[in-house]
Amino acid sequence: MLDLLFTPVLAQEAAAAAGQPNALSSFLPMIAVFGIFYFLMIRPQAKKAKEEQAMLSQLGKGEEIFTKSGLFGTITGITDKIITLEVAEGTKVKVLRSHIGGKASSIFDKKEDKK
Repeated sequence: MLDLLFTPVLAQEAAAAAGQPNALSSFLPMIAVFGIFYFLMIRPQAKKAKEEQAMLSQLGKGEEIFTKSGLFGTITGITDKIITLEVAEGTKVKVLRSHIGGKASSIFDKKEDKK
């Protein structure tokens, strides 16, 4: 008698389970997309940010640098957040440390390599 009551319920559960895909297979495409984004975008960006932070921490007085806006100058003063650049004789400009693009020598070295 109990078999007659539970047989339709078990049949419905089996049909529902057969129609649903595995949970792992439904998340697999999202995991693959995240992996692709990580290796193509996130990881290189983090590496570049780490290199930029290392370059900014090594700056000192007398070095020729350029800003991200394209201004070249020589460091005459440096603090934790602000760098004072001498862009022309007697002309000094204060720039945020985070806006430093790099050392000017790296620009000129790359230009000479192409010739």
